[in-house]
Amino acid sequence: MRIGIPSETKTLEGRVALVPAAAADLVRRGHEVFIQSGAGLKSGFTDEAYIDEGVQIVADAAALYEIGELIVKVKEPIAGDLALLKKHHLLFCYLHLAAEPALTRSLLDIGLTGVAFESVEDAGNLPLLLPMSVIAGRIATQVGTTLLHRPQGGKGKLLGGMASTPRGKVVVLGAGAAGSNAAALAASAGANVVVFDKRQDRLAEMMAMGPNVTALYAYESSVAEEVRTADLVVGAVLIPSAKAPRVVTEAMVETMEPGSVLVDISIDQGGCFETSRPTSWKEPTYDVHGVTHFCVTNMPGAVPQTSSLAISAAILPYVQRLAGGDAWREFTPLRVGINVEDGKLVHPALQGML
Repeated sequence: MRIGIPSETKTLEGRVALVPAAAADLVRRGHEVFIQSGAGLKSGFTDEAYIDEGVQIVADAAALYEIGELIVKVKEPIAGDLALLKKHHLLFCYLHLAAEPALTRSLLDIGLTGVAFESVEDAGNLPLLLPMSVIAGRIATQVGTTLLHRPQGGKGKLLGGMASTPRGKVVVLGAGAAGSNAAALAASAGANVVVFDKRQDRLAEMMAMGPNVTALYAYESSVAEEVRTADLVVGAVLIPSAKAPRVVTEAMVETMEPGSVLVDISIDQGGCFETSRPTSWKEPTYDVHGVTHFCVTNMPGAVPQTSSLAISAAILPYVQRLAGGDAWREFTPLRVGINVEDGKLVHPALQGML
């Protein structure tokens, strides 16, 4: 199969879907792999590194999409990409369609087959969402810590505190991969951390992190009380392939101290704060009721070298199956990952969204 790896076009997005070593594995299996010139540079991978592995360099996006059958990228296609996608393409990337009705309509009009990383499910797990969730969780705490600094508009609080001063307080909503990593980093920095979830096993895991971590069931009244006194709130609520529920209301945000920070990892799926709206790394924050909101839709794109290595390792076995012919449809994890096909919404979680 002819596999195409385009450059990412989202604002300040530096990831590349397949690193040279992964592309080499596909070449050795007899596939033709093409990459748009410069697609790997922001992740630290030169065109020469790909050429050395037998990958063919294509000058621009138009030529890449024209020659490729299986298009493997990281983020969802935007305007420039959509103009180049065709019905015969098999698209494999993050799509997050639940929060993108306009993109969904465009893909349906094109009629291609779109398999979403975040919808690939194996034994109840989301193996292609996991690595970026881990990174996003850590970035959420790192960024939130910085946004509490006074020059950034924050309340001027050191999250971990020190002798003679109080510790900062971090509230994390959701104890999955993203939330648990956000909580772990905040706890290791010395903050008092409160994690909310509805699964007892996850709550037990959070409590085991240390004496400065409290794990609570996500009653609405409890969330409201803890958010009110939080310095940093991280939203990491996930319903696979569906729109995220709004668990923090605007009324809750109004009760927070000025200079507090909200980071919404769930923004890819619509956001879990009522006051959330998508932002980019170019203009990452905005203010509502004196509270700084950080809602960047591609948080892992800030560390493209780490992210590219992680996502490439995760997706390669699935790319190999997709490139092997129609037999991939018999492989349940990929079959359930189909979001759109032949002008129809296929995934159950997306039914009725348009």
